[in-house]
Amino acid sequence: MTSAPLQDAPPGAEQVEERIVIHANALLIGAAGVLLRGPSGAGKSGLSLELIHLAEGRGLFARLIGDDRVALMRRHGRLLARPHPAIAGAIEERGRGVLPIEFEPAGVLRCLVDLCGPRDETPPRYPPEGSAEADLCGVRLPRLAANAREAGAAREILSFIHQFVAF
Repeated sequence: MTSAPLQDAPPGAEQVEERIVIHANALLIGAAGVLLRGPSGAGKSGLSLELIHLAEGRGLFARLIGDDRVALMRRHGRLLARPHPAIAGAIEERGRGVLPIEFEPAGVLRCLVDLCGPRDETPPRYPPEGSAEADLCGVRLPRLAANAREAGAAREILSFIHQFVAF
């Protein structure tokens, strides 16, 4: 999707080139936007809540951007995430239902975590060559494959996020 020309933008300024809505969660940890992808039942919402709690316990800013459906758009070489307007400020907690939560209206994604589903094999100990990055809307992001149900998954993911953004 191409947007209308930017008002008062210098010649050659990048337009929003692509916008998609995907099944994923997005959150901010410090200044790092993190995208959690995975099939239904992979633990995206529970892991989002755990990461927020863990980060806040370490004195870091942590907020949900969006649960379940997230709009992604490339702008000026960066990938932005926004919540789907119909469910902004809400998260589904298994066994409790849909709950209100503080959220941010947008964030710049710095990395991606792909979660395996309940029937998938656990990600390999050493990732295959070429799997350390992923391309979304023409933006390359560092990528981690993880299993949200493994003990210590949130700490492993928080460590991964910390590699790419200084808190």
